[in-house]
Amino acid sequence: FFFAIQKSKMFAGRFARSVFRAPVAQDVLKGALRTKYSDLLVDHYENPRNVGSMDVQDPSVGTGLVGAPACGDVMKLQLKVDSNGVITETAFKTFGCGAAIASSSLATEHLKGKTLEEAAKLTNKEIAAELLLPPVKLHCSMLAEEAVKAAVKNLQSKRLSPAKTEVI
Repeated sequence: FFFAIQKSKMFAGRFARSVFRAPVAQDVLKGALRTKYSDLLVDHYENPRNVGSMDVQDPSVGTGLVGAPACGDVMKLQLKVDSNGVITETAFKTFGCGAAIASSSLATEHLKGKTLEEAAKLTNKEIAAELLLPPVKLHCSMLAEEAVKAAVKNLQSKRLSPAKTEVI
C-alpha cells in the first residue's frame, strides 16, 4: 500500500511538471499575469531592454549593485557616459521577480540621453506609476531607484579619483 502511494505521488509530480510545460498551461499563466499586472509591466518583463553587462573597470561606466534582503531580489545597473557627462548606454542584470525585472528595464530606458544629475532625480514613484505596480511590489521600483543612485555615485567617485584629479 505504501509503495502504491509513493508511486502515485511520483506520477502526480511528473504529470504536474509536464502539464506546466505544455503550451496551453503557459498561455493560462500568461493570461493570469496580464490580468494582475499592466501591459507595460508584462512587456518589460517578457522583453526586457538593455539586459547585459559593461566593463566595471571602464572609467566612463558607473555600476550600482543593490539587493532587497526581504525578498532576495538583486539588481546590478550600469550607465556609460560620454565626455559631456550624458548617458549613452545602459545595462542591467536583475535576479528577482517580474516586477523587479520590469522596473530595471524601464529605469534603463529612462536614463538614456540624460545627464548624471538628471538620472539621480529618477524616483521609484515615477517607475511605479508608469508600470502601475501594485502596493506589494513597490519595493521593486525602490530597488531600481537605489541602483540608479548607486551607479551615479560610483561614476562620480571614479571621476573624482586621485588618479584623475589635477593639482593647481
